Amino acid sequence: MVRRTQADMEQTRATLLQTARQVFSTRGYGETSMDDLTAQANLTRGALYHHFGDKKGLLAAVIEQIDAEMDARLHAISDTASNPWDGLRSRCRAYLEMAREPEIQRIVLRDGRAVLGAPTPQAQLHCVASLRGILQQLMEQGVIAQASPQALALLINGGLAEAAFWIAEAQGQHQRLEQALAAMELMLKGLRAGN
Repeated sequence: MVRRTQADMEQTRATLLQTARQVFSTRGYGETSMDDLTAQANLTRGALYHHFGDKKGLLAAVIEQIDAEMDARLHAISDTASNPWDGLRSRCRAYLEMAREPEIQRIVLRDGRAVLGAPTPQAQLHCVASLRGILQQLMEQGVIAQASPQALALLINGGLAEAAFWIAEAQGQHQRLEQALAAMELMLKGLRAGN
């Protein structure tokens, strides 16, 4: 019996993730069979079961990977902004614009919600934590009114997530994006101190 090294196991997991991401993006979760997926990855069903439990577990892992990439992109936007207020606005805008990216739209916003339900609190932790930090900084600077940074981060994140689902779900995405961006600006304007 051949013993697999840790590096082999990690490579197998990475291959399954990469293949699933590509196949889910082009065909969709519902149109992808485990046999097709494992054949394309040149692996066995047993490898998929070992690493992810089942196809649903594989989808959750792909979404987690995409969420981490989205979070890194959002951090880069807010971290390079000229000030925290512009960082917050740009970050929120970018999140809504991501709803029109085909991979995010199909895997995260459509298939993920249909198969796994609403985003798990775990998937939201990074976004909420970084938003909370930005909001706390803006409160300390007197840019926005005082409130619970955690509650405010949860409300903003939840609103953005629902707007992203709304943008991704139907025809007229450009129009929906424009409407969501206008509403977002109005909502954020309401946070400003002295309003």
